Amino acid sequence: MERAADDLPLSEQAKLLSLSRSSLYYQPRPASEREVAIKHRIDELYTAYPFYGSRRIQAVLQPEFGSLARNTVRQYMQEMDISAVYPGPNLSRRQHDHRVYPYLLRRLDITAPNQVWAIDITYVRLRTGWMYLAAIIDWYSRYIISWVLDDTLEIGFVLQAVEQALAVATPQICNSDQGSHFTSPLYTQRLEIAGVRLSMDGRGRALDNIAIERFWRSYKYEEVYIHDYGSPREARQGAARYLPFYNHERPHQALEYQTPAAVYFAKP
Repeated sequence: MERAADDLPLSEQAKLLSLSRSSLYYQPRPASEREVAIKHRIDELYTAYPFYGSRRIQAVLQPEFGSLARNTVRQYMQEMDISAVYPGPNLSRRQHDHRVYPYLLRRLDITAPNQVWAIDITYVRLRTGWMYLAAIIDWYSRYIISWVLDDTLEIGFVLQAVEQALAVATPQICNSDQGSHFTSPLYTQRLEIAGVRLSMDGRGRALDNIAIERFWRSYKYEEVYIHDYGSPREARQGAARYLPFYNHERPHQALEYQTPAAVYFAKP
């Protein structure tokens, strides 16, 4: 006999929904103005200088915000799901029982759409808070296959982006970092079932996922920082405005000034 959802222990319900158990009890509180300001400044610094670690970011922030512990900076970077692209502690920690896959792109000649995709998450600032954007990019054409915005880092929005992308095509390889979202069996098994080979950045290697890192810079400088979103709705409207522009209208220097969509959908 099937058990009603109300009869299941909370820990089991959380597991089925891919949620952390603590989130079922958590009562969200608005972030302080200081925390929002510091996180927004960290985002700006990291976007401009992705090789900055918590120590250097703290040094830049001290004159602007006064006393600020390095542990606080590290905690905020972890909550933002970012870490410096140099060998050192990985703030986006995977679960120890989760498998890490080798990096498959070194010396690989990427010559066609859907040969290699890359997936990542970035922090999207709001005037009084923040959201997170998960996106999947085709490495060859720089075309954004799918994207999903959410206000938490629970894995659901990453899986949603994967499902949307697989409805478009199936790549040979999908590359990611070693963060907990991308080592989760919920993510890895879904791609393996689809016949996709998994690739993961070497820890602290700046160029391993460069295609999507460059997209994040364009998205931040050309959309997010300009419009200063006041609400999640405005952030979603901004992404819905910018992503089609990026894919279909914005000429890309690396593509000899063609658009990503023109290259992605070009007939062989």
